[in-house]
Amino acid sequence: MGIAESILLTIATAATPLLIAALGELVVERSGVLNLGVEGMMVMGAVCGFAGAALTGSAWLGVVAGILAGAVFSLLFAFLTLSIATNQVATGLSLTILGLGLSGMIGESFVGSAGLRLPSLHLPGLSDIPLVGKLLFGQDPIFYMSIALTAGVIWFLFRTRTGLTLRSIGDNHSSAHALGIPVIRYRYLAVMFGGACAGLAGAHLSLVYTPQWVENMTAGRGWIALALVVFASWRPLRVLAGAYLFGAVTIGQLHAQALGLGIPSQLLSSLPYLATVVVLVLISRNRRLTMMNTPASLGRAFVPDR
Repeated sequence: MGIAESILLTIATAATPLLIAALGELVVERSGVLNLGVEGMMVMGAVCGFAGAALTGSAWLGVVAGILAGAVFSLLFAFLTLSIATNQVATGLSLTILGLGLSGMIGESFVGSAGLRLPSLHLPGLSDIPLVGKLLFGQDPIFYMSIALTAGVIWFLFRTRTGLTLRSIGDNHSSAHALGIPVIRYRYLAVMFGGACAGLAGAHLSLVYTPQWVENMTAGRGWIALALVVFASWRPLRVLAGAYLFGAVTIGQLHAQALGLGIPSQLLSSLPYLATVVVLVLISRNRRLTMMNTPASLGRAFVPDR
C-alpha cells in the first residue's frame, strides 16, 4: 500500500464518526432542538458498542448496542427538554458530563481487553485497484453507512413532506402547532435519530478506528461534530465536506508527528480543535453566513397550549 493510499484511507476512517454524529445533530437542530450532549451520547455508544461486542462475540451486535445506547440516552435529554421544557443548553451539557462519567464506570472492567474489529469489505479485483481500490471498495461497513446516511438525510429533508414539516417546526414551532402538527412528537423522533447516529459514531470509534475501550476515547469529537453543523450552515453536503476536512487535519497532525518535524506533539494534537475554533470565529464574523439556514426556533423551548 502506497503512502498516498494509506493517508486517504486514514482520513476516511477519521472522518466517518464526525460525519455520522454531525448528520444526526443536523436533523435534531433542523427540528429546532439544540442538543449539546453529542459527546456524551458518542462515548456511551463507544463503551456499549465495545461491551456488546466483547460479551456476545459479534462486532455487529456491538454496533447495534452502540446505536441503542445513543438512542436511549437521547431519550433522557428529550424527556427533560421537550416534556418538562428544561433549558436545552444546560441539559445537553449535563448529558455530556453524565455520559463521560457513566461510560467510565461501565467500561472499567473492559480497559485493556482485546477488542473485536468490524471486518472491512473486500471485493476481489475492485479492492486491488491502485490508490482508489481500498478507498472505494475496501472500507468498513460503517463508512458506507455514513455515505448512505448523507444521501438519505438530503432526500428526507428536501424531498419529502415529512422533512419539510420537520424544517417548518424548526423555523416556527408555534405556527406549526397552530396548523395541527404534533411538534413534540416530531422533535422526540428527531432527537432519538440524532442519539442513534451519535451512538453509531461512538461504536465506530471502539470497533473500527481503535478496536479497544479507553476512557473518554471520543476526545472531543462530539464537540467537533457540533461545530461542523454550524460550519456547514445546516446543509448535509457541507457537513460531508467539513467532516473530511477535519479528518484530514486530524490525520495530518499524526503524520507530522511521525515525520519528526520538531513541532511539540501537544501542539500537533491540538490542531483539530484549533481548526474548529478558527472556523467558528471566521463564521461568526459573517452575520449573513451565520444566519443562513439557521432554524429560527433553535434552542427555544416549546410548551403547547393546554
